[in-house]
Amino acid sequence: MRKIIHIIALLSFISCNRANPEEYKQYINGYWEIERVVLPDGTKKEYNFNQSVDFFEVKDSIGIRKKVQPKLDGSFIVTKDSELFTLEVQNDSLRMYYKTPLSEWKETVISAKENQIIIKNEDGNMYFYKPYKKISL
Repeated sequence: MRKIIHIIALLSFISCNRANPEEYKQYINGYWEIERVVLPDGTKKEYNFNQSVDFFEVKDSIGIRKKVQPKLDGSFIVTKDSELFTLEVQNDSLRMYYKTPLSEWKETVISAKENQIIIKNEDGNMYFYKPYKKISL
């Protein structure tokens, strides 16, 4: 009986502390650079320097993602690469649904907070983003 009470208490604790994916939306806006990628087999690729940065802008549940290249003066070169997406909470996860004339895909926001965003693509690759900081010489 005591063991059952402990299990119930543990499950209650876990469910109460589970992050609300709706709250992730507030952290997506801004300039983010890839810090590392973890592949499904556990292989890690570290990024010490990025020539391009992802800019995310979300209004309501519609967003745009653009590749930008930082310049030394703090401005950006905006590339032609941009993708529209919609945000939806499904199955206790925040999903990013992309649709272009050539393709459709989704990504899952695993976590989003002020200093990190983790996004998992359909191939199972996990992208760890950190906020972009201006290059200082």
